[in-house]
Amino acid sequence: MLFLYNLVVLFAGFLLKIIALFNPKMKLFVEGRTVVFPTLEQKIKPSDKTIWFHAASLGEYEQGLPVIEKIKKQFPLHKIVVTFFSPSGYEVRKNNTVADVTVYLPLDTKKNAQEFLKKVHPDLVFFIKYEYWPNYLAELKKQNIKTYLISGILRKNQLFFKWYGGFYRKALNTFTYFFVQNEGSKKLLQQLGKNNVSVSGDTRFDRVATILEKDNSLDFISQFKDNTKTIVAGSSWPKDENLLIDFINSNAFTIKFIIAPHNIKTEQIQQLRDRITKKTVLFTEKEGKNLADFDVFIIDTIGILTKIYSYADIAYVGGGFGNPGVHNILEPATFGVPIVIGPNYSHFAEATALVNMEGCSVIKNENELNEAFTSLIRNDDIRNEKGHICSSFVQMNKGATAIILKYILNDTI
Repeated sequence: MLFLYNLVVLFAGFLLKIIALFNPKMKLFVEGRTVVFPTLEQKIKPSDKTIWFHAASLGEYEQGLPVIEKIKKQFPLHKIVVTFFSPSGYEVRKNNTVADVTVYLPLDTKKNAQEFLKKVHPDLVFFIKYEYWPNYLAELKKQNIKTYLISGILRKNQLFFKWYGGFYRKALNTFTYFFVQNEGSKKLLQQLGKNNVSVSGDTRFDRVATILEKDNSLDFISQFKDNTKTIVAGSSWPKDENLLIDFINSNAFTIKFIIAPHNIKTEQIQQLRDRITKKTVLFTEKEGKNLADFDVFIIDTIGILTKIYSYADIAYVGGGFGNPGVHNILEPATFGVPIVIGPNYSHFAEATALVNMEGCSVIKNENELNEAFTSLIRNDDIRNEKGHICSSFVQMNKGATAIILKYILNDTI
């Protein structure tokens, strides 16, 4: 099976180069990998000590960031290397300040794995949440490099638990220790004979909890809000926006709306704006305007949604009508904001927990969205109670980073 896997990876690499000729995102994926080895050679000397963190995309990077920051403090003489698989992670965080080197992870061939580890020569390696690359893991095992999974989560439908997944199960032998999010993941690993595992929780809670310690003020959002109840719709997709627009156009409440779409392409932003009948302004045209005069603010930029959630009285988090499902609900939750989402959330433990705790409301159609928003707008007690559930949930689940760090320090001394 490993032979077939390697053939598939090689074929995929060839195919991606062709697709890249026509797809801008895939072009980033392919071209970004052509400079990885020269970059590593330039920035890492043979005498340097390094620690390597791998994140699939932006969400996993944010999830692992508390651990990266703590490890950086504990090992100040080591260079931190961060790799991404996806352009949506690398392109947004390629200029982060926590890592000394940030690059794409070359495709999982044996040759790439050997070359990458030769140039990086890490003392410690951390994979965040998932992504198990057999050739990289095999080479790490061969070189006896301590490798950890942090905020890991496993499900029965993964390849490890299929009859034909033997080569994938073997890859798990690389990990020195597994830090997983829940008991279910621990039990699945134990079924595979892995007892070097503990439930540490999800480091994302540590990440979002620290947001409260930062300056989240945005003068232009404060001016727009103008002490008016505000619904913030974050990471919205067209299916979310169809429902939101109907409510925005038809409701009679004194309320404002901020929409931060997942896709900020000019054409799609303009289509969204054209369908809204109330007075609307874009982030890119805010200068020189009295934002308090507008009812709807469309954020056609990236990087400020977290701070915007601090101004929300109600949050709608998008993605719940698509696959794999709802986006990050923990950012509005940490600010004590009640949340509304679409129906596809079962793959996300934090969303499932908050739904069960009634801090998060699930809607399936326009009528249910109208009912959820109307209830939260009209009833301050319900809105405040649900918001308190959300903020308490984040605070109660902090601590994964401390558990991981304690083990790592004991294991490396």
